[in-house]
Amino acid sequence: MDRIPIGALLRSRGSREWKRWEWQYQQRVRTWADLVRRTGLVSAGADRCRDVVRRYPVSITPYYLSLADWSDGSDPIRRQCAPAAEEIDVSSGGIPDPLEEEIRMPVPGLIHRYPDRCLLLVTNRCAAYCRHCNRKRLWKKADPSRREGYYCRMIDYVSRSPRIREVILSGGDPLTLPDPVIEGILARLSAIPHVEVLRIGSRTPAVMPMRITPGLCRMLKRYRPLWFNTQFNAAREVTGEAAEACDRLLSAGIPVSNQSVLLKGVNDDPDAMRDLLHALQRISVRPYYLFQCDPAEGTDHFRVDLRKGIELMERIRTTTSGLCLPRYVMDTPDERGKVPLHPRCISGDGDAGEPHNFFDNCPEMK
Repeated sequence: MDRIPIGALLRSRGSREWKRWEWQYQQRVRTWADLVRRTGLVSAGADRCRDVVRRYPVSITPYYLSLADWSDGSDPIRRQCAPAAEEIDVSSGGIPDPLEEEIRMPVPGLIHRYPDRCLLLVTNRCAAYCRHCNRKRLWKKADPSRREGYYCRMIDYVSRSPRIREVILSGGDPLTLPDPVIEGILARLSAIPHVEVLRIGSRTPAVMPMRITPGLCRMLKRYRPLWFNTQFNAAREVTGEAAEACDRLLSAGIPVSNQSVLLKGVNDDPDAMRDLLHALQRISVRPYYLFQCDPAEGTDHFRVDLRKGIELMERIRTTTSGLCLPRYVMDTPDERGKVPLHPRCISGDGDAGEPHNFFDNCPEMK
C-alpha cells in the first residue's frame, strides 16, 4: 500500500478515510525511510536511527504524526514516537523486563502479580509504538494472538483461579484487535462467576482516537463494570478528536482514567504538566497515576531524577486543584507494586516509614 506524505495527510484530515481507524492503522509509518519521506525529517544520526529501528521498530499513525512539529527536535510528541539514537546508546543501563513480568506468567501472556487481579497481553501490536515503553522488548516478536489456543489458555487459568476478581486487557494495545475478537474475550471473562470487574488499557484515545467508535462503545457497555485506562503525556495530545473519543466512552457509562509517564523533555516541566492535567480535567478524564519511567532498555534518555519528579509534583500540588492531581508512583517488580513517591520517601528520616530501595539508572542519580 502506498504511503501518503504528511503534507497530503494534513490536507486529508477532514476526509472520510482519515476518520476510519482501519485506514489510520494501515497507513502507519513502519520504517525509518518512510518516516523521513513523510515528514522531511533530517537527522545527523540517520545511520544510527536506522539501527534503532532494526532493534526497536517504529509505528506511528497518520493522526499522531500530524500532531508533532517535525522541524523541532524537542517537540514532546515527536520525542515520544520518533526513533532516537539514545535508544541503543552502549553506555545506557536498563533491563529488558524491568517489572519481571516474564517470570510471573503461569500461562503464556497472562501476568499474575497480585492475588486478586491479573493482566492479559492480548496482543503485542500497537497503533503507535511509544519510545518510552517498558515492553518494547516485545515489539519484534510474532503477534501471540495468532497462536491457536492463546486466549483459551489464559481464560482457562482465570476460571481456575477463584481469587481473581479483576482482569485487565493490555498488550500491546487491545484496541488494535477487531471488535468481535475483543468481545469474544470480554464475554468469556464476564461469564466467570468470580470475575467482578474488567479493565482495558489502551492508548488509542491519544494516538488513534477514531478507534473509539459508537459501535465499540455499545459493545463495551454490555460488559460493565468495565474501566478504561489510557495514557496522555502532553497537553497537545488532548485534541478535539481525543475529547470526542473519551466522551463516547463516558457516555456509555465507562469511566476513563489517565496514567501518564513522567518523561524528560515531554512533561517534566511544571507548566507542561499543569497544562496536561487541566486539559484532562476539561474533558472529564481523571488524572489517576503519574508513573516514574521504568528502567527499561532503550529509555534512559526519558528518565527523570526522582528528586526532580517529587519537586515537580510538590509545585503542582500547591498551584492547582486536588481533582487534577495524579498519584506519583514507581512501579516495582515485587509484591509492593506501585509505591507512592512523596518528599519523605527519599528524605532518609528514621521515622519516615518503611524504607524502599529503588534501582534507578537515571544518569542524573549516578
